[in-house]
Amino acid sequence: MSGDLPKRIEIHEEGPREGFQFEREIFPLADRVAFVDALTETGLRHIQVASFVSPKAVPQMADAEAFFAAIRKKPGVRHTGLWLNEAGFGRALQCSGIDLVGSLYLYTTDAFSRRNNGCTAAEMRQRQEGWIDRYDALGIEIEAVYVMTVFGCALQGEVPTSALDENLDWIARQFSEKGRNLPAIYLADTVGWAVPTIIENRIGRVRERFPAARVGLHLHDTRGTGIANFLAALRMGVDLYDSSVAGLGGCPFAGHSHGAAAGNVCTEDMVYMAHEMGIETGIDLDLLIEAARMAERIIGRPLAGRLMHSGLPRRMTD
Repeated sequence: MSGDLPKRIEIHEEGPREGFQFEREIFPLADRVAFVDALTETGLRHIQVASFVSPKAVPQMADAEAFFAAIRKKPGVRHTGLWLNEAGFGRALQCSGIDLVGSLYLYTTDAFSRRNNGCTAAEMRQRQEGWIDRYDALGIEIEAVYVMTVFGCALQGEVPTSALDENLDWIARQFSEKGRNLPAIYLADTVGWAVPTIIENRIGRVRERFPAARVGLHLHDTRGTGIANFLAALRMGVDLYDSSVAGLGGCPFAGHSHGAAAGNVCTEDMVYMAHEMGIETGIDLDLLIEAARMAERIIGRPLAGRLMHSGLPRRMTD
């Protein structure tokens, strides 16, 4: 129901992985480690550090194992990774310092699925059944199912609700109908097309099908609507979000003409809004702003975050 604000939200930080992977330059490991260590002290409980992908295709992530091994661990903070295939998962299994979390990935369009994974959306759903078996065999809990390009696709166009429904049907078959615990269902604005009305529509669609499901959002700010979409989701009681400090990251297939416009929704801007609305996050906003400014120094150009440049209102710092 619109208007039921959550008392507390959970934010999963993706800046280190999304940000450094998206940049063309390969930044010194020591700088990236210092950045993650700074984030670890902010009160964030989940930080995605790196991806285990082909070093040839993504040289920025070639040293993922060394990255994880070097970061400073802290009780209560999970440092996670991303993998897309068995080879990447095998590397993650052998990696020290990583917290293994099971996630599944579904697509609403064949075009985007082919670009990202070399298969159709239906074939991708079939592949995920194999991942369920792998995670079960290793005792790794499946915590999230991501449905990508829910709000639009730069490669195929408008995404009808029927494309979301096909994925919800699959989730029902794999989890609800088999008596498995239902993971969080993340709706991803992969290419930054969403506006508040479609955010409300798609969240409502999931809740019609799974009234007890926890809904999460992975938001991008490609076209300046990220924070408005966050507000729309808050008003529907959504309490789980992915974001990137300083607005780092983005999607290379978003269809924008300038790389700097591609960023994810900004963590510190979201936290500021939440705190001003009386919603708890458990995050120290001053430390988060410091981490955002550190990211800007490392990358060497102005980043998209607003609060990191404007600072907190004086009344909050007196």
